Amino acid sequence: MPLLQLRQITLRYSSAPLLDQVDFQVDAGERICLLGRNGAGKTSLMRIITGEETPNDGEIIQSSDAMMTRLTQEIPGDIAGSVRDVIHGGLRHDRHEEEWESDIRIEELMEEMRLPAEHAFSALSGGLKRRVLLARALAGQPDILLLDEPTNHLDLDSILWLERYLLTSKLTIFFVTHDRTFLRKLATRIVELDRGRLTSWACDYDTYLERKAASLDAEEKQWAAFDKKLAQEEAWLRQGVKARRTRNEGRVRALQSMRTERGQRREREGTARIELQTGSMSGQKVIEAKDISFAYGETPIVSDFSSTIWRGDKIGIIGPNGGGKTTLLKLLLGQLEPQAGSVKLGTNLQIVYLDQLRGQIDDAKTVAQNVAGDAETVTFQGRPRHIHSYLQDFLFRADRIRMPAKMLSGGERNRLLLARLFLQPANVLVMDEPTNDLDAETLELLEELLLEYTGTLLLVSHDRAFLDNVVTSTLVFEGEGRIIEYTGGYEDWVRQRAVALAAAAVPKPIPVETKASPKPATVIKPKGDAKFLNRERRELEELPKQIEGWEAELADVATRLWEPDLYQKEPDLVPKLKAESVALEKRIKDGYARWEELEAKRLASE
Repeated sequence: MPLLQLRQITLRYSSAPLLDQVDFQVDAGERICLLGRNGAGKTSLMRIITGEETPNDGEIIQSSDAMMTRLTQEIPGDIAGSVRDVIHGGLRHDRHEEEWESDIRIEELMEEMRLPAEHAFSALSGGLKRRVLLARALAGQPDILLLDEPTNHLDLDSILWLERYLLTSKLTIFFVTHDRTFLRKLATRIVELDRGRLTSWACDYDTYLERKAASLDAEEKQWAAFDKKLAQEEAWLRQGVKARRTRNEGRVRALQSMRTERGQRREREGTARIELQTGSMSGQKVIEAKDISFAYGETPIVSDFSSTIWRGDKIGIIGPNGGGKTTLLKLLLGQLEPQAGSVKLGTNLQIVYLDQLRGQIDDAKTVAQNVAGDAETVTFQGRPRHIHSYLQDFLFRADRIRMPAKMLSGGERNRLLLARLFLQPANVLVMDEPTNDLDAETLELLEELLLEYTGTLLLVSHDRAFLDNVVTSTLVFEGEGRIIEYTGGYEDWVRQRAVALAAAAVPKPIPVETKASPKPATVIKPKGDAKFLNRERRELEELPKQIEGWEAELADVATRLWEPDLYQKEPDLVPKLKAESVALEKRIKDGYARWEELEAKRLASE
């Protein structure tokens, strides 16, 4: 028996139902991802499933002993107590579990998620609060776990931990996410809420995208054929019905039916038309940081960091929550003085900053006032535009433009901030978690916009797919204030770090002995024949040049992968170059290992 069934569920706030006779079923062990545009009704559907909201019509059937827990997008403001107390509050009293067993399980959960057990919940950062609420949801071991944007405000380590936990657990999960990498790894089924209807897609995300595109194309063709026939029938009627024959009367009734059907059609919501107002050209060198350091008390945040940021660079920044990403941005932008070292800003910089907390939005003002104040027009690309027209490009309907900003959803707040910031000319764009709460269509449009952007971009994000698609290099916080720069995005960093760790684990080749280097007092010779062959001597002599050549080839490949035009003009070449890069890295690693082996044999034979 399914854990949950929805039958003919309807939810209506206006003339167009948010949920229109929805049928849905959840079976044990499924991991279902719910997709849909911002405002489509995803959160409302989750609230109906958990009983927080009552539909206008329909039936909800669930297993009698099934327990559901929902992790919301928003952090409740009424939670008090220590972290341990908050997590214990998620335990179920109907589970046959001894108190000591639940205590051990909670302690292990807090340790795995690196949560400060005795800290007051109210004193934590937003990201840590999300992790605590996630731990509370997991503590109850629900039969169905509902997650609404679970990766929002989590750092990469927490996201990776959550992925591993959910993949290895037997939990049934129903989740909403904008994180495409998270979606691809977890979802066993995709359901989409579009114009009040829920459609199930039993496939992976990439296959869903292909099938969805085909479905929309078929819909457009069907509608075009319908509209053409309707226009023909309207033209016939205007000519006048020449005889009161039954056939003509039937044709008129059919036309009336077609009119009704056309009137009930729900058009697909348009695509945002986001544009970025590019400023004047900055100097070639945008930011130069030399040996900068900064610490809070005894805790190093940035240690001996040097980097030069050039015009057109698109740089991602990765690090744990509270690890210093915002501090680094302030240091680089000159908003914070380094305790050691220096930062020099380039000439003619026009900096626009999108902050993670969306603090630039005034909840007491309307959507329009947050963008244009009390004016009715804004100036964009040198031309005046009415505020309604401008905000409609960001998918704000006319009935929402005059409402208070406090009533907006998370995705709408993000789009409002983009609309506000993109009015300002910018040649340096600083974005702190810009992808939070955006739907897939707007997210992909923002990606395209940033790829075409000719200015300089500093991007803090935990969205792995977004980083891979946008940035050309990545700054990674690797503990104790160390910040390392890697070529490419997230996947490139993971690969390069793995190679670096493997190389570090291999002992370096013993240097060739010279007159200046004393001979070791004792040489332990291997047992058996240790004769060093002439071909091995030649191989040893040639290896350094070979390795040098491979490293030069790897540098050339990395340079090509760094070019943003490659991903637009020759996308098919990207996988080949990445495969070539991996092969070269392995060849270099094997070359160093062989060098070490031959050098050891040479010494043993002397």
